[in-house]
Amino acid sequence: MTGETPKSARCLIVIPCLNEARHIGPLIGRLGRAIETLDAVLVVVDGGSTDGTREIVHNIAALRDDIALLDNPKRIQSAGINLAVAAFGDQYDYLIRIDAHGDYPEDYCETLVAEATATGADSVVVAMETVGTGAFQKATAYAQNSKLGNGGARHRVGSKSHWADHGHHALMRIAAFRAVGGYDEDFSHNEDAELDFRLNAAGYRIWMTDRTNMVYYPRASAGPLFRQYFAYGRGRARNLLKHRSWPSLRQMIPLSVAPVAAGALLAVINWAAAIPFVFWAAACLGYGVWMAVGQRNPYGPLAAVSAMIMHFAWSAGFWRELLSPRRRSAATFGQARVTP
Repeated sequence: MTGETPKSARCLIVIPCLNEARHIGPLIGRLGRAIETLDAVLVVVDGGSTDGTREIVHNIAALRDDIALLDNPKRIQSAGINLAVAAFGDQYDYLIRIDAHGDYPEDYCETLVAEATATGADSVVVAMETVGTGAFQKATAYAQNSKLGNGGARHRVGSKSHWADHGHHALMRIAAFRAVGGYDEDFSHNEDAELDFRLNAAGYRIWMTDRTNMVYYPRASAGPLFRQYFAYGRGRARNLLKHRSWPSLRQMIPLSVAPVAAGALLAVINWAAAIPFVFWAAACLGYGVWMAVGQRNPYGPLAAVSAMIMHFAWSAGFWRELLSPRRRSAATFGQARVTP
């Protein structure tokens, strides 16, 4: 599809969501320019919202023929996007994925298409900047934007445009998406990394652009943050079981946190068993103090606590999934299901 222009490229913009009444209306409004410029259709795929999200979208869609609402009985994002592509993909060249709980520049979609056009990439991914409002959310945002929280992941910290193996999903050529089977609906989390593994294996190219990015709002309290990262850890373990793709070096360090914490319980027998746990906790809290003093960031110590929650939850979720007899049995007899 070389030689196309942003105006000639046909785009399917998809927003998978669940209970996003506070955000969905303004988000659709911000995407109005892209819908017009790209001659696109916007599809909201709802996983069974009960907070008025569906009614908001229905009322907007009733006034426009370029906005649609689909039901997503499986509720998870991977299934929702697959559903939208199955229903509308034949008519469009590119899939643009929008997260309901994020913010985007006005020219976000147009920039993605321009980058795909200029590079010939099959997928264009972006960096994700995390911001917060309340104290805990701000602290978590600082943690997720720091190397303590993200391990230096390029799609978290941003970098110059380059060919990549993985990034935050933004745009994908629908032909490539379909060729590898779409998202694996066994994955409620980490489905983007799993799909990127298959894209790379099939020879498709992923371009990380520095010309645009998205803003994400993290969980605002400790419980939801723990559950989110526990699910991320389980998703990463499922990737390992499915593709035998080992965690990167930056992931290996937090991966050890749950075993180290469990080992610390043996301190009742020998105090030395607690040394690795104390060293990890001291390193995290020390980083938080450095943020507070060196960067004059008053949220530094609380950011360290958020990072510790993320580390422990991710590690616990990973080992929970890896050691599950059901998952290990499934890995023995075949790969997880992929829904076209």
